[in-house]
Amino acid sequence: MAMIAEHGLERLTMAALGREVGMSSGHLAYHFGSKDELLLRTLEWSEGRLGAHRRELLVGDSGARARLDAYVDLYVPDAPRDPHWTLWLEVFNRSRNADDDARARQAAIEGAWHRDLVALLAEGISRGEFGALDPDRFATRLRALLDGFSIAVAIGLRADRDQVMGHVREFLDEGLRPQTVNRSGVPGAAWAAAPRAASSTTAITG
Repeated sequence: MAMIAEHGLERLTMAALGREVGMSSGHLAYHFGSKDELLLRTLEWSEGRLGAHRRELLVGDSGARARLDAYVDLYVPDAPRDPHWTLWLEVFNRSRNADDDARARQAAIEGAWHRDLVALLAEGISRGEFGALDPDRFATRLRALLDGFSIAVAIGLRADRDQVMGHVREFLDEGLRPQTVNRSGVPGAAWAAAPRAASSTTAITG
């Protein structure tokens, strides 16, 4: 991970890594078998550290939305060439030729992020912090949004992380807002639109 952070993946060869850690490339190949396996094992190690941090954030005493914001902050890369995301993108790119075992291990990484997010959304819904929604469906859409922005940040297409976080907060504000109901029992969004519709009809018929 230190080599990726300093030089990027293009200079991470078995020989260069061997020199860094005092091993021969043959010794590394004996332990890992291939560079693909080395990268996947390194990603799993990095994800293990992130996963521990994520679980600490999600069991805090703050409200569900504050913990969701912390989840998003942990998810999105800090800057272009973020080491973890650089590694993730390389492993993802190599997955086209990966075997079933490697694909299952990658799916396990993705599944852990998804399950934690679904559980947090479900908690927020049960407490009335979030509106009535399908937590699994919303989590799928949110992670697709986060992945798109995160890739753009990681490869340097969108370097303004604050702007990215602003877009995500706006999406969450709109998607999670509890739906209010007025005294007549009409949901707030429909009730708010009703006067405009009535006014428009009056103008036409008048």
